[in-house]
Amino acid sequence: MWKYEKTLQYPVNIKHKDLQMAKYIITQFGGSNGELAALLRYLTQRYTMPDERGRALLTDIGTEEMAHMEMISAMVYQLMEGATIEEIKAAGLEGHYTEHGRALYPVNAQGVPFKVDYFAVTGDPIADLAEDMAAEQKARAVYENLMDLTDNPEILAPLSFLRQREIVHYQRFLELYNYYLEKGYGKKDCKLNNW
Repeated sequence: MWKYEKTLQYPVNIKHKDLQMAKYIITQFGGSNGELAALLRYLTQRYTMPDERGRALLTDIGTEEMAHMEMISAMVYQLMEGATIEEIKAAGLEGHYTEHGRALYPVNAQGVPFKVDYFAVTGDPIADLAEDMAAEQKARAVYENLMDLTDNPEILAPLSFLRQREIVHYQRFLELYNYYLEKGYGKKDCKLNNW
């Protein structure tokens, strides 16, 4: 079903460690608005889409979210590369180090582990697409917040790319949402703009 290419969707080449940014960026790996939640949301919801158009879109975007997880992983690893135990402690990452060493583990910026209740699947295409649009907007906002926390162009470039993809995904979900509204999918008593 998928063809894996051994390159990142957008290059990540961070030359200087920054453990504080690693701690913040990891939220896009395992936080409520992160890439893991997005890929699970879309690849699960695709099965209840009413037609191939919806299934294809959710498969495409869900698959792309895997590529975004790779980028986030590369960023976190590069930001932590060569860190000493003292630097790990100073960044407040000693708890993470205790449990996971230098490995990635899906948590948010506060270290709270990933929860499946970060995403919803209702089986109603209108409700699920509304959730998807909101998720993309929340992820965009988190990327913008992360961009506010750094002036390093090596970090800003991939964050900017990921932010832009959230905007594109939102637009594609909005198109499908409007198409399904016109087709009358969703609740049986749903009429266009008149719930």
